[in-house]
Amino acid sequence: MIPLTLACTTSDRTRPVMDGRFRVAGCDITFIPGEPEDIFRRALRDKAFDVSELSMGSHIVTTARGDAPYVGVPVFLSRAFRHSAVYVRTDRGIRSAADLAGRTIGLPEYQQTAALWVRGFLREQYGVDTKGIAWRTGGERIAITLPDGFDVKPLGRDLEAALAAGEIDALIGPRPPRCFVDRSAPVDRLWPDTRAEEQAWFNATGFFPIMHCLAVRRDVVERHPWLPVELFRAFTAAKRASVDELRLVNVLRVSLPWIAAEAEAQIAAMGGNPWPYGVARNRDEIAAMIRYAVADGLAAREIAPEALFHPSVLDLLDA
Repeated sequence: MIPLTLACTTSDRTRPVMDGRFRVAGCDITFIPGEPEDIFRRALRDKAFDVSELSMGSHIVTTARGDAPYVGVPVFLSRAFRHSAVYVRTDRGIRSAADLAGRTIGLPEYQQTAALWVRGFLREQYGVDTKGIAWRTGGERIAITLPDGFDVKPLGRDLEAALAAGEIDALIGPRPPRCFVDRSAPVDRLWPDTRAEEQAWFNATGFFPIMHCLAVRRDVVERHPWLPVELFRAFTAAKRASVDELRLVNVLRVSLPWIAAEAEAQIAAMGGNPWPYGVARNRDEIAAMIRYAVADGLAAREIAPEALFHPSVLDLLDA
C-alpha cells in the first residue's frame, strides 16, 4: 500500500472514492478536499499533491510547451456548459455575441478553462474575432507568454467591482458576479435562456465541456506506472454509481423532487452516458480544446490529445 495525497473538489463523482466505497487498489490515500482555484495553484506552482484534480486549460498549456508537472488520467471530474458564464453590461448595447467584438472583457485568468471554452465557441459558433477583444485578467496561476497581437493584461483591481462600476463591458466567470446576483448594477447574462442556448450548442457539437481532469505528478507515476489505471478504474466505478443514484425513486438521494425523471431525460438526450470518461469518447472534444488554445496564443503548436495522458490509460473505456 503506497501512501498518496489526492486533492480534489467534493462531488457525487468523487465522494464514493473519498469515503472508501471504491478504493484505489494498492494505495493508502489521504484526501485533501478544496476549491479548484486553490488546488490548481498549489499543484501547478508547488507540485503539492501526488494526485490532483487539474485545470484542463493549464494542463494543455504546460504539456504543449513541455513543462507539465503532471500527467493526465482521462477522468474528467468537472464538466460544465459555459454560455451561462458570460455576463454583460446591459447599458452598452450588447444584445448578441456579435456585439462583443472590440469590447473590453474581464476574466479571472486568460488560460482558465471556462474562458478557453467561451473564446472557442465565440469564434467558431458565433463568428466573433476574439483577438480583437481587450482581455483584462485578475492574474494567472501559471506564467504565460503570448505572441504579438493579443491584448491581454492584468486589470489591477477586482473584476466584479470593475464590472459593477462599468470599467469593463463584460465578464466571463464560473461564478455569478455579486452585482448580477443582487441586481446592484445593469448586468445580465448575454444569453438569458442559457439552457436553450447550451442545448442547441450541444446538439450541434456533441460537446459537454470538459473543465478538469485527474492527474498524477510525473515523479510519482515514474515510480508507480500502474497507478493511472487503478485511478481510472476506481473513479469510473464511483461516477457510474453516482449517476445510478440519480435514478433511484424509492428514496431520493438528491433533494430535488423530479430528479429521477430529469436524470432519465438527460441521460437519454446525451447518448446514455452523460459524463463520459476515457480518451476515445472525448477525443474530438479534447482536440477542439487544443485547437482553441492555439488560436488563443496559449499553445505554440497543436498536440495530439493522447499527449495529455499516461500511455497506460489511452485505450481504457468507460462503457
